[in-house]
Amino acid sequence: MIGPEPVRRSEPEAPLTEQQQEASEDAVMTRIGQAVILLHAGDREEARNRLGEIWSEIGEEGDSLHRCTLAHYLADAQDDPADELAWDLRALTAADGLGERPGETLPGRTDPHPAVRGFYPSLHLSLAADYAKLRRPEEARAHLARARAATRALSDDGYGNGVRAAIARLERRLETEGGPGPRPFPGQA
Repeated sequence: MIGPEPVRRSEPEAPLTEQQQEASEDAVMTRIGQAVILLHAGDREEARNRLGEIWSEIGEEGDSLHRCTLAHYLADAQDDPADELAWDLRALTAADGLGERPGETLPGRTDPHPAVRGFYPSLHLSLAADYAKLRRPEEARAHLARARAATRALSDDGYGNGVRAAIARLERRLETEGGPGPRPFPGQA
């Protein structure tokens, strides 16, 4: 019996092209999205496992956009508020590392790139909620003020309005728990 003829390559395998690299990165975001679907469906443990597996693959030095997205959703999948805070802090650190393109840091720049600005209201809101759960109201109020100041970057759409409403809800909750209200963040109108 004669088997199939082996595939012959006339050239050595070339490194990934830019297009292949982008497709690979899209595959990471697709996998993150699939795990998030599980998370939103209530399967926190499986979502946490899948997101953790992706985190292990890309590591601490991986693409900043991937790390930010992963850490943000890994925080949501945690049962322990301290673990949730740790992941949200990783998400903020990764967002701070985003530049003109994912993974590119902009030297000498103190303000985030416009494409990244939309991440900050949600990231700071998540941190505020984490600190509130941990009964650390001062830190919660500080991040809530940062979230409120960053809302200028949000569009007037469902997402932007949802983040603004969540900020207002947490502000009301912190007010009813006593203590002074959120302090304005520098530059906040």
